[in-house]
Amino acid sequence: MTEHEVIVFKEYPLREGQKIHIADGFRHGDWQVVKAGAKKIRLRCPVSGLEIECDKSYYFVEERRQGNWPAE
Repeated sequence: MTEHEVIVFKEYPLREGQKIHIADGFRHGDWQVVKAGAKKIRLRCPVSGLEIECDKSYYFVEERRQGNWPAE
C-alpha cells in the first residue's frame, strides 16, 4: 500500500454569540455568529452591523486569545 499525504478538514461547531476571525477570502475579517444552523450560519460585522447569511463552511484552524476584537 502506498502512503499519501492527505489534508483533513473538520467542521467547527459554531455557536451563537461566538466572536470569530476569518483569515482569508472575500468574507475575511471579524464577525459575530448570530445564528448557527445545520447548513447555514448568520454573521454580523461588529463595525458596520451588516448581517449576512451563508452556507456553513468554516473549519477549525486555531483558537487564540487576542486583545483587540474587532481588529483595528
